[in-house]
Amino acid sequence: MGFLRFPRKWDDSKKTSIVDHEVMKNSHRWSDCGCESCVSWMNNCVQDDEQKLHVQIKEPLQEGIEGSRESTAAMENVIFLHGFLSSSSFWTETVFPNLSDHQRNNYRLFAVDLLGFGRSPKPRDKLYTLRDHFEMIEKSVISQFDLKSFHLVAHSMGCIIALALAAKHPNIVRSITLVAPPCFPDSRDGAASLAVLKRVAEKRLWPFPTFGTAIMSWYEHLGRCLCFFICRHHRTWEKILKLLTQRRELHFLIMDLTKHTHQSAWHSMHNVICGAAGHIDGYLERLVKSGVKVCVIHGDRDQTAPVECSHYIKTKTVIFRRTKEFTRSLERVWASSAARL
Repeated sequence: MGFLRFPRKWDDSKKTSIVDHEVMKNSHRWSDCGCESCVSWMNNCVQDDEQKLHVQIKEPLQEGIEGSRESTAAMENVIFLHGFLSSSSFWTETVFPNLSDHQRNNYRLFAVDLLGFGRSPKPRDKLYTLRDHFEMIEKSVISQFDLKSFHLVAHSMGCIIALALAAKHPNIVRSITLVAPPCFPDSRDGAASLAVLKRVAEKRLWPFPTFGTAIMSWYEHLGRCLCFFICRHHRTWEKILKLLTQRRELHFLIMDLTKHTHQSAWHSMHNVICGAAGHIDGYLERLVKSGVKVCVIHGDRDQTAPVECSHYIKTKTVIFRRTKEFTRSLERVWASSAARL
């Protein structure tokens, strides 16, 4: 069992092997990468209550004493949640650099690596349910920084987590912006999870990303082998890509694809994207009753989460093609909700 890295301790009285729970949950499987970067979270996370998400923070600019006081008084908080197989880099590489100078004094930005992704903890004993995700955000951001109010901006899978989080805290959420939410309107019955899974993970051989999603979603053992082949050896693939492209640094989207484990990806797909399908309407109704401003931005050529997923649609170009325009739209959403509190 040493090859599988499955820690055990022996009970001499019964002569049987039992799992050391505390060691197991903070260890990695044979199919997950054990490099320093991928397991760095284990160094500071021994107990559940000590585990916190990795958060990248962009503080507001402070110009002079008077400007600093005004900035502190008028400062608003914005929490960014990324999508499936992504990380906080999705936002720090797009929105953060394009925030206008005028608004940088007003907003404090928090880009979160969701549980099981990026540089956040990836414990083995978690099922990565919707509750697991938003409770970690509450502990790592809302409680950690004592946020009295905040805006939410989310993409893809992060939209579902954002809706659940906002529905739980409608009195302190000032606005919520959803980008390409995977909320299918025809998945409200008892078979909601299966219906969503068939939509987001079609059993197709081509294009390759669709084939990869199907393997990871429908065939667990094949998915684990694929994760072993790609994620565990990601450093080798990165070196090969750098040689082929003649670049010192790869695009952050490529790097993010391997910053997860099969455990976190598999369960997040089934328990968040699919499992929460029947609860979306309830979240939205609660937000509407509370008067929370909800804005949905959706690309009209999105194949994974088609336009029909959005209740309110504004035709815009995808974030990566018009990052400055998208950031300006976010600023208008935040500003328009200022009168609510």
